[in-house]
Amino acid sequence: MQTKDAITERRAVKLFDPTYVISQEEEDQLFELVKLAPTSFNIQHSRFVLVKDKALREEIKGYAWNQAQITDASILCIICGDVKAWEKSPERYWAKAPKEASDVLVPMIGQFYNGREQIQRDEVMRSTGISAQTLMLAAKSMGYDSCPMVGFDPVQVAKAINMPDDHIISMIVTVGKALQPAKARGGFIPKEEAIKVDRF
Repeated sequence: MQTKDAITERRAVKLFDPTYVISQEEEDQLFELVKLAPTSFNIQHSRFVLVKDKALREEIKGYAWNQAQITDASILCIICGDVKAWEKSPERYWAKAPKEASDVLVPMIGQFYNGREQIQRDEVMRSTGISAQTLMLAAKSMGYDSCPMVGFDPVQVAKAINMPDDHIISMIVTVGKALQPAKARGGFIPKEEAIKVDRF
């Protein structure tokens, strides 16, 4: 599938075939693509919690307005971000780079993020957002549908998955086989409102 087709055809699907199981091989292939999503300084903030335990899915469904896709989708991925990833052995992010590059970039990570809590959080949300979109487009290119979700209680979901204190939940993405096509798109704001040239 062409990239433009995956972008055009990707929709937020709410109803998934609960009997369809994405193979482990395909799941592995999917997340091999997701790891290629860009991140600032190659920090790779995203942490993907794949919930497979049925009882845990049922619990999380209760924290997500009982939305069916939580239990029915083949993949339930809670996308979290490590807010302090920038300070956790940052040299590993550039371990395969030429030494002259890593010698410059690794110290820059601390210089940029240290003491800037809002920037740390913003960076996580940017990185996890790009990861989520990569996940959804990669899934579509493989013939699967997806749904990004923010309709859940993040505090309760974080407790349910034992999320570390220095992480935050960005969103949930479900992936599987749609039971029916998505409804028509709701519409778009005018181009002139969305796109500005040089200044507002």
